[in-house]
Amino acid sequence: MVSRRCLKGLKRFRIQRHGQPRCCVRRRYPRLYLLLVPMFLMAGLLVLPGAARAQLGQLSQFGGQHPVTSGEPVTFIADQVEYDRELGILTATGHVEAWQGDRVLRADKITFDRNTNIMAASGNVVLLEPTGQVLFSDYAELTGDMKEGVLRDLRAILAENARLAANGARRTGGVINEFSRVVYSTCNLCKEDPNRPPLWQIRALSAVQDTEHKRIEYQDAELEMFGVPVAYFPYFEHADPSVKRASGLLIPTIGTSSHIGAFLGVPYYLVIDDQSDATFVPLVATKQGPELSLEYRRRFNDGTMTIDGSLAYDEGHAQASIDARGRFSLNDTWRYGFDIERASSADYVRDFQLGRYLGGTPNLLNSQIYLEGFGEGAYARLDSRFYQSLITSIAQSELPVVLPRYEYSYFGQVDPLGGRLSADLMSFNVLRPVGTNTRRAGLTLNWERPFTGYLGDLWQITLHSDSALYNATQTNEQPNFFTHNSVSDGRAFPQAALDFRWPFLRDSGSWGTQIIEPRAQVVTAPNAGDSQFNKYPNEDSFDFQLTDMTLFGFNRFSGIDRLQGGTRVNYAMHGAWYLNGVALDGLAGQSYQTEVNPLFPFGSGLNRHLSDYVGRVTFTPTNWFDLTYRWRLDQSSLKTRLADIIAAAGVPRFHMSLGYIYTTFNPYTLYAQPYPPPVGSGFYMPRDEITLGAGTSFGHYRLNTFARRDLTHNQMVFLGADGAYEDECYIFDIKFYRRYTSVEYDHGSTTLLFQMTFKTVGQFGFHAM
Repeated sequence: MVSRRCLKGLKRFRIQRHGQPRCCVRRRYPRLYLLLVPMFLMAGLLVLPGAARAQLGQLSQFGGQHPVTSGEPVTFIADQVEYDRELGILTATGHVEAWQGDRVLRADKITFDRNTNIMAASGNVVLLEPTGQVLFSDYAELTGDMKEGVLRDLRAILAENARLAANGARRTGGVINEFSRVVYSTCNLCKEDPNRPPLWQIRALSAVQDTEHKRIEYQDAELEMFGVPVAYFPYFEHADPSVKRASGLLIPTIGTSSHIGAFLGVPYYLVIDDQSDATFVPLVATKQGPELSLEYRRRFNDGTMTIDGSLAYDEGHAQASIDARGRFSLNDTWRYGFDIERASSADYVRDFQLGRYLGGTPNLLNSQIYLEGFGEGAYARLDSRFYQSLITSIAQSELPVVLPRYEYSYFGQVDPLGGRLSADLMSFNVLRPVGTNTRRAGLTLNWERPFTGYLGDLWQITLHSDSALYNATQTNEQPNFFTHNSVSDGRAFPQAALDFRWPFLRDSGSWGTQIIEPRAQVVTAPNAGDSQFNKYPNEDSFDFQLTDMTLFGFNRFSGIDRLQGGTRVNYAMHGAWYLNGVALDGLAGQSYQTEVNPLFPFGSGLNRHLSDYVGRVTFTPTNWFDLTYRWRLDQSSLKTRLADIIAAAGVPRFHMSLGYIYTTFNPYTLYAQPYPPPVGSGFYMPRDEITLGAGTSFGHYRLNTFARRDLTHNQMVFLGADGAYEDECYIFDIKFYRRYTSVEYDHGSTTLLFQMTFKTVGQFGFHAM
């Protein structure tokens, strides 16, 4: 007859490493049970029947033939525990919880066979892994250390919202989980109908999860979307969702291009170490190729580096490209870096762009290496720059090489006189195979002293100086076109200004607040005259535009190679009205110069004593709409010479934007022609363009569209749209770009890209150009 005793007063059992169970006291004394139980046993203080007490003493002894494989014991918590000494079977029922190390097993009932070292768990079985993975099952048989066993009707919760279900599973060494009839997805089930298929899932005949190498492998797998199979894979694998990086093949890239035909790329991702990785993409195409591209990334203690390179056979020649970037910190003050963009030919960049330059081919590739430092009120930078042309209208031989360039900026504290001193130093050496070679050292000093009058009037005195030393050769070539071929000269150009503002503010109660502010500025400087045309080479002063933003100041050119001299008066009226969240702000002004400066060509608005009228209006009636309009009107005829409109309206659910630009001249053409530009040149070709954009975002969806049209030539310049759907498990992204003017031999370009991302699994995309 089997001797069986129910130890009702005890709640916890511990399985020692040799397989024998040991009793412990109630759960409310978890830290004392190892000490109290032997003491109670020795003193005979546990009130149990004699037979039960004897049996408990025998259970406390070590022994057994099937040890638990781990060095740590298995501990039980249960509502009720029974132990059959003759059969060596421990039975725990009611809210059973067993743990060994960091692994925890929960069930309605657990039976442990000491002879076989097997635990059988049934009813709401839950196995918590040290990695955070949770397994659910109806029935499980596991070894004492829970590393070996089988589970029936398995469901698992993995990292990143991933879920897995299988008819059954087998565990090996706590490392390998083998599943039969498995389904995997990261999508949430429908709350209204949990039986409805998720957006996507992988269904396979079998699968193996390697928790050591963090991989999940499938055999005879199908990818289903909304329950419909869309792809079949005899073999498929992906990284465990708990892994941020794992080596392996990525989802292939397929597409078509007018330049290389249909193409297929199969990326391979390689984790080199904790600090670096690489992605190899071999690509084959029907018209050109093949191509092999490589992206290498590495993180250092003091910075990061990325190298993107490629090799290909294109247009009958071997081709290559490199795009490398690095950012490093020497200390808290200094950092250095580099950007290298080079390609063997413009045709190669155009043919194999493949998303590298979405929206079209760039006109230039820019490379630089630099060192920069940041201090309190100071900044310094030393760099060298190189350029490569990708269009025929920009000759490579005419592009500059900046070797080197140095700049330093300083902004001082308030001095005893109440003013502040700032300084900007810049020197550079510009070399061109064809064109002007320029070496220049420049220094700009500025001292400002603001003060307030007795009537609330605001004044500021500014002393300003621009100095430069020049040494240049081939000045008779572009971009200067001098009558002589060399320059060695210097100049110091002092200026002084008195700035006056007198703001008047009125609080009108329910009518809001109004501000009226007259402003005037007097600037005096030596008369620059036309001596600058053939005396000082120009490298930084091609761009200029008279607007409300450049009305006040010492120089309306962008640099110091061209300076506006003489005495002039700049004046404007500024006004604003703020009413219950509505804001209206505007400015209108003009400039008068005593000497007409020949530096400003006809139509610039500055080629007469009185300049054109300039102004700006900004209107913000609500937090979802704002409008800014800038203008320049001819001084005599009031014809529009410049119109610039930017408007935006909408909320995240739907928003729109509008941009319009009209100007009567194009200063960017000055680089390729003598100065001043002759009437009828490209400088006087109007620019008349409009841009439109609209977007919406609601729920899981977003959509954006944009367009740009040249109204002068009545043709489109750029057109595009992108949309996306994203939820917890899936992203669908589609992009369309049409550039109507690209390189001369390209006659525009079209890019179509769609990409599907199955979160934790991979991406699939199609690219057409």
